[in-house]
Amino acid sequence: MGNLYISRGDAEALKSIELRELERLVDEAVWQSRSGDLHSLRLASCGPFVSQRLYRLDQAIIVHNKAKAAKKRAETAHDVRRAGMELVSAVRDMKSRLEEEEREQQLLWIDDVIWTPTRFTPNLSVRINYRWRATAEGDWTHGSITFLHEVDLRPDYTSSAPARKPTRAKQDDELQEKLYRVWEHLRSSALQSVREYLKSGQDRTLIPETFQATTDSYSRHLNNYSTQFWRGTTGPASV
Repeated sequence: MGNLYISRGDAEALKSIELRELERLVDEAVWQSRSGDLHSLRLASCGPFVSQRLYRLDQAIIVHNKAKAAKKRAETAHDVRRAGMELVSAVRDMKSRLEEEEREQQLLWIDDVIWTPTRFTPNLSVRINYRWRATAEGDWTHGSITFLHEVDLRPDYTSSAPARKPTRAKQDDELQEKLYRVWEHLRSSALQSVREYLKSGQDRTLIPETFQATTDSYSRHLNNYSTQFWRGTTGPASV
């Protein structure tokens, strides 16, 4: 699934949280060693970056409440305060990111919901649909680019062979898992490359309809530059 933008559900939850109220409830949770009132907010629905820090605060409070010795309680109290600050910081960062994304999406948008194939072959492809416009009041221009990649399945002689030859079913499972990882890399890299180019201010009409991903000359695998379709031309060097 997509990972360029904050999901609609996470965005709605983030918008519902007022930072001053969050800070107040975090202060209460730290002071009272009880996070119950914090759970009245939609923190658990703000995405993993926020929900994980809420979990850390909950766990820090549990550990603090179990502590008996004065030194241990001082240490765990510090952990609770730090977890509380990290939670507030995480929400603030995500709200800032959401605002930036909403400004960006007034001028460009990339469909980052790409369904995973049910079965893979070595000939992988990822299609990225996008749209852009010069001003927030202008008409949208729609486009798409399909990234192609043929996975090199030649044996890697640098790794040791298994003691026992796996069954055909096991080999097929391992192949599908390998192809999935490569496809996921291709998908993520393709999304980032399209976004980078659209934000760069370069001529967006020059985006090709298809692009054969390049590979590392040594490893024969995809790398950080594999989906940069503008390489060798005037690309978004300023980004």
